[in-house]
Amino acid sequence: MIQVEHLTRRFGDFVAVNDVSFQIKPGEIIGLLGHNGAGKTTMMKMLTGYLYPTSGQVLIDGHELPHDAKVIQQQLGYLPEVLPVYPDMIVADYLEYVAQLRGIEPAKMGHCVAKAIAHTELEPKALAPIYTLSRGYKQRVGVASAILHEPKVLILDEPTNGLDPHQTQHMRELIQKLAQNATVIVSTHIMQEVQAICSRVLLLQNGQLKVDASLQDLQQTQEVRLHVGAHSDKLKALLDTQNIEQIHLERADDRGQQFILTLPKQANIDEVIYQTA
Repeated sequence: MIQVEHLTRRFGDFVAVNDVSFQIKPGEIIGLLGHNGAGKTTMMKMLTGYLYPTSGQVLIDGHELPHDAKVIQQQLGYLPEVLPVYPDMIVADYLEYVAQLRGIEPAKMGHCVAKAIAHTELEPKALAPIYTLSRGYKQRVGVASAILHEPKVLILDEPTNGLDPHQTQHMRELIQKLAQNATVIVSTHIMQEVQAICSRVLLLQNGQLKVDASLQDLQQTQEVRLHVGAHSDKLKALLDTQNIEQIHLERADDRGQQFILTLPKQANIDEVIYQTA
């Protein structure tokens, strides 16, 4: 269980993540959706303990960040958008090096490396220098390094970025396979990626959580929950498009307002979600 409560991160006067709360159940595949600069990467760095929040709380399996960071990080696998690989190293050697950094026992290291290579189908490239690999294979190396220790939580930042359609499909299949044994959070700015592999979407916009809904609910309902900041003009813009059938004010406080929007049957929910972003 991942529990995030009122999480905020400031960089000087800039608020990158603003009062975000949500819960994630074991085994879910969560899509963290938002445009570039929405706060996704900052959110993921706080979930891994790499960045400390300005305020708020992160609990993973009952352990709190940053106080229990080492315990939590032993259960986490993280693939950053910029891969932390050494291009001149051979794939198998690099994964063995990461296994050492992870503190995996020497007696188990070979098995863990071989298992990660098999999971990511890297066998044809196991003895190749990383710099010779295609973008798709390099992404697999990054995923392999993130799953060496069989984490309970896997966080992937733009895992299909720069991949061709065939590589993208393979990465989607790999993520779904990994989700059989881990909770997975996938950061992306592409709604189609969320639809392809995720069971639920968290939409961030300007550091605020705007939508928290399962993909099934989004597909079966014409209702969308919208968080509006105190000075936002997003609601007026939506009303001007005539894509809203009914508006219900669910909550109002000093942080803004929360509405339930009922859409016409012909409305495109994905399009409305992006209009709020």
